[in-house]
Amino acid sequence: MPTHKGDGSEGDSGHGLWQEPEDHSGEEIDASAGFEKSDVRVTGIVVFLTALGIFVVVTAVLCYGIGMVINAQMKKDDGPKNKWSTTVDVRTLGNLASSPELQNKMAAMTQNFPTPRLQTDDGNQEIADLHAKEDLLLEHYSWANQSQGKVRIPIERAMELIAQSGLPVAPAVAEAPLLTGDSKPVVAVPLTNGFARTGYEHDQAVLEAVEGKRTEQQK
Repeated sequence: MPTHKGDGSEGDSGHGLWQEPEDHSGEEIDASAGFEKSDVRVTGIVVFLTALGIFVVVTAVLCYGIGMVINAQMKKDDGPKNKWSTTVDVRTLGNLASSPELQNKMAAMTQNFPTPRLQTDDGNQEIADLHAKEDLLLEHYSWANQSQGKVRIPIERAMELIAQSGLPVAPAVAEAPLLTGDSKPVVAVPLTNGFARTGYEHDQAVLEAVEGKRTEQQK
């Protein structure tokens, strides 16, 4: 810490001389006072704040410049303004009142919209309805062509008739000789055992069974 020496000792001309600060690195610091006895060096704080201010200003200028460049490029790509690119403030329109008449028309259009329509659910109910229609055709008698007298018969009855009379045999077809390295394909029978019920249909069947048991118990 610099000291001022002006007591007229040797080397002092009467005006006082500044001496170099003494090195106290090897001495123990007296902490009995409980506070710093020396002042804070303001120079470091001033330098830090100045550098921070310069950094903020430079960053703001760079961001502004980059935004100007981007906006200029967007305007160049969009071309000159016309009636199609005019910006309109929709806030001045306010909240538009709903019209029950238009809502009813929209509902009617939705109900009568021609196919193909968008699925109203994830498709489980539509698949179940399709399988139900197929079951009606496969398990009951129905007209295929009433004018010609053609009738659809249940699949169980068709299997019985096939087991009794057999299937018609197709005439033999001349087969071309196999090429080198080829082999005759082997067809695994049966090719299919029908469609598989979906998980949704199984869940619906379980619910129907539970409802049926509950109804019987109530009776």
